[in-house]
Amino acid sequence: MIFTAGQIAGILEGELEGNPDIAVHKLAKIEEGEKGSLTFLSNPKYTPHIYTTKASITIVNKDFVPEHRLDTALIKVEDAYESFSKLLEYYDQVKSNKIGIENPSYISESATYGAGFYLGAFAYIGANTAVGNNVKIFPNAYVGDNVVLGDNVQVWPGAKICSESVIGDNCVIHSSAVVGSDGFGFAPNKNGEFTKIPQTGNVILEANVDVGTGTTIDRATLGSTILRRGVKLDNQIQIAHNVEIGEHTVIAAQTGIAGSTKIGKNCMIGGQVGIVGHIVIGDRVRIQAQSGVGRNVKDDEVLQGSPAIKYGDYNKSYVHFKNLPKLNKRINKLEKKKESE
Repeated sequence: MIFTAGQIAGILEGELEGNPDIAVHKLAKIEEGEKGSLTFLSNPKYTPHIYTTKASITIVNKDFVPEHRLDTALIKVEDAYESFSKLLEYYDQVKSNKIGIENPSYISESATYGAGFYLGAFAYIGANTAVGNNVKIFPNAYVGDNVVLGDNVQVWPGAKICSESVIGDNCVIHSSAVVGSDGFGFAPNKNGEFTKIPQTGNVILEANVDVGTGTTIDRATLGSTILRRGVKLDNQIQIAHNVEIGEHTVIAAQTGIAGSTKIGKNCMIGGQVGIVGHIVIGDRVRIQAQSGVGRNVKDDEVLQGSPAIKYGDYNKSYVHFKNLPKLNKRINKLEKKKESE
């Protein structure tokens, strides 16, 4: 896609200094900018690069005053970083704004879909599924029976949304994610074997939920696994059956949450965190990376360690246990001295 400096200035409501007809077709770092690229300057330490960049257009803050000659057109805005992010979002929307049904693909006769619909090649939509307006389902994606997709949902290549799932407006399901897979439910029988417990519930994602690549969200045994409005999941996360995650909670990669745990709103959970089942984690909780949580957690707690303890207690303890080899050496030395007396 090609944009002119004039078009970009209009999108960002910025002040253009340069030729409005200059065209760009790609984005670049300011130090790697070349002809036909767009870049930005927000961090002062990168200012020297603006005098050497070959980028055709550079977004800068309004208070930027060049000290030397520039070979790049300027678009001046209130906040260059924020405006560049806005432009990235706009670019992403334009890039993914496909419409129509590609072949080969499959849509059940009992499925319905709204205006602005896109279905990529080799994608599948099952029986009695209801798809909203401006939904984009990319190639090789699977949407099962009795699924509801709200408006502006994006299902990226290879993602799978299993039967009975309910996906709210503006949700994004990234490549290879699985929503509504069977919960991990088995019960031992008298022979010591494990028998499968049918997982008859579903998954509900409220509006504006992002599900990262390779993440799996299991359907409930009974009832629903629920991710509330604005939840953001990184890649390769496991959400087990009957878990509930509160509004605007964010979770980093490789975290695993066991069944029936309830997590509050506005929490931040680091990468590789393990959370046991059937506990309650409060609102605004912060859990540091690689922590293991095995107890209920109150509102506003900050945890670290495995098993996780309060963040301040962990740091105090770390002062001691990082010195254990030295302490052991001192004790051995004292014991030898005592024995020789």
